[in-house]
Amino acid sequence: MLVFLASALPQSLWGNMPLRDSLFSLPREAFDATSDSLVKHLLIEEGSPIRRSNRVRLLTSGQEKFDDLFDHIRQAQHHIHMEYFNFRNDSISHALFTLLAEKAEQGVEIRILFDDFGNWSNNRPLKRRDLLELRDLGIDIVKFDPIRFPYINHAKSRDHRKIVVIDGYIGYVGGMNVADYYINGLPKIGPWRDIHMRIEGDAVLDLQQVFIDMWRGETGRDISGYGYYIGSPNPPPADSAIAVAIVDREPNISPEAIKRAYAASIQVSDDRVRIINPYFVPTTSIWRAIRSSLKRGIQIEIMVPEKSDIPFTPDAMLHKLRKLSRHGAKVLLYQGGFHHSKIMTVDDRFSTVGSANLNSRSLRYDYETNAFIFDRGFTAELDSLFDRDKEHCIPLDDDYWERRSLWRKFVGWFANLLTPFL
Repeated sequence: MLVFLASALPQSLWGNMPLRDSLFSLPREAFDATSDSLVKHLLIEEGSPIRRSNRVRLLTSGQEKFDDLFDHIRQAQHHIHMEYFNFRNDSISHALFTLLAEKAEQGVEIRILFDDFGNWSNNRPLKRRDLLELRDLGIDIVKFDPIRFPYINHAKSRDHRKIVVIDGYIGYVGGMNVADYYINGLPKIGPWRDIHMRIEGDAVLDLQQVFIDMWRGETGRDISGYGYYIGSPNPPPADSAIAVAIVDREPNISPEAIKRAYAASIQVSDDRVRIINPYFVPTTSIWRAIRSSLKRGIQIEIMVPEKSDIPFTPDAMLHKLRKLSRHGAKVLLYQGGFHHSKIMTVDDRFSTVGSANLNSRSLRYDYETNAFIFDRGFTAELDSLFDRDKEHCIPLDDDYWERRSLWRKFVGWFANLLTPFL
């Protein structure tokens, strides 16, 4: 019979050692449990409850995400909450704001948070006049941590989340901001590949809490109340409900949450781990978890884009990934455009989708949100996506590495020195 980690560990260890430490201090064979049950227990201990009554839908393109989001916005009755790193001032955001203004006119409460640094980091930012126009239309839009002198004070922790909550029971989480290049791509890097997901059910209450806490912190206004936590009017049948945990990284409250969840998932894997991430320069705990799993014979597959929208990042990634490939990891370089997805599947049991990159910026500094989905069907969908995208990849093998110039190898080595800041 499967048991949780609490009973799998000797009581002497359990009583005296924090869970996160005991998890990594014993060999995997000491755990009398499956990978998903171990991670569920870890998440509960770390403060991320497992919500068991949910429906989920994977959204595998920008077109699919925005079509689905717009459709559910049209059906909103009470409120719409959005929290994004940025809104690009283009055709998609214009269509979104037009629709939100219509809903505001119908009496639906519209609240939006966006990161000020994220706004100015894109090439078509929202400007002050845009915000004033939106507020005049009934859209309550607020900057997170507005950039003011001295500017350096605002560089550390930015709001990198991408979440939406509609009427307290429909939620979205994933890797996409609001921009038309998620549909049309960009000239220099081609099509933009990304993943988002919709959740309907009790896990949305945790997304709601993330937004409400952030809103209170930035505006001083407390909007918590029954109307924002109503739950789903049509819960799924018990035999088809999906368990979901919302794992949120807030720098001053849960700074290690996502990093530990990733590392633990890799560390307790039974068979295979698959990762897609655009900025793969992982922190020490995740690096060690991968190396440890490779030594146990776990199949590790890592897919990253060959091109990037950020200088130095591809070279730093390749420097790191070359080391892992030499230790047995299968590293795939995606050539079908820019793969911006942040996903991982573990065995055939569970997976994660969210905003967190596997770099220091996401895992040590920024506000991030990932969903962990404990469902074989959803995990199989992500694995099928991984298999399809492999058709657009080449391996990072000896031949590829030898074709790289000495200069690019040096740039990778130098960029690797900067990974604590990337």
